[in-house]
Amino acid sequence: MDFAAARRKMVASQIRTSEVTDPAVVEAMGAVPRELFVPAAARAFAYIDEDIALGKGRYLIESVVLARLLQLADLQTTDKALIVGAGTGYSAAVMSRLVASVTALESDAALADLAKQALAQVAPQVSVVIGDLKAGAPRNSPYDVILVDGAVSALPNGLKPQLADGGRLVCIVREGPVGRATLVTRSGDSYGARQEFDAMTPILPGFEKQPKFVF
Repeated sequence: MDFAAARRKMVASQIRTSEVTDPAVVEAMGAVPRELFVPAAARAFAYIDEDIALGKGRYLIESVVLARLLQLADLQTTDKALIVGAGTGYSAAVMSRLVASVTALESDAALADLAKQALAQVAPQVSVVIGDLKAGAPRNSPYDVILVDGAVSALPNGLKPQLADGGRLVCIVREGPVGRATLVTRSGDSYGARQEFDAMTPILPGFEKQPKFVF
């Protein structure tokens, strides 16, 4: 399969037609070989416009959603970034072309190993860290940008304090069948949030809605 051609088609038919106008984001999406981050059995489907299952309820989120989240984050070349739920490392690889440094946080050791292997080929500067996703990676904080690589049922308040002043957190908040891309910004000790576009991104395990107990 001609993956380079498939990647060019993805950029032309999925990214450029979906309100992604930041040329740096478009270039990064066209430069990273997505097939390296997809399970071998699904490699032929690396560039379809859908989420790709990685196992254990984890997904490689669809390319257009990632591109629009990166654009929403208003990335700067001096930014220090954190990916929460990095999976096999694709989002981290793309973001590494847009910012100064990326920490890729993953809770599943097997996925983290796959991420390290794939990132070693295209983005060896990315730091892969294993830990609790909800806890973030406070040792390397504060971050200018935090991206949650999957949907959450509610804004991840535990991650907000790891933002630098002026920092941005982007994620898909999904309380029902359809999620909303959300941008959280920090100003001193205050946080603001606004919603942008719809997405059907699957919930990231660990960020599901917690059941209410009735006594």
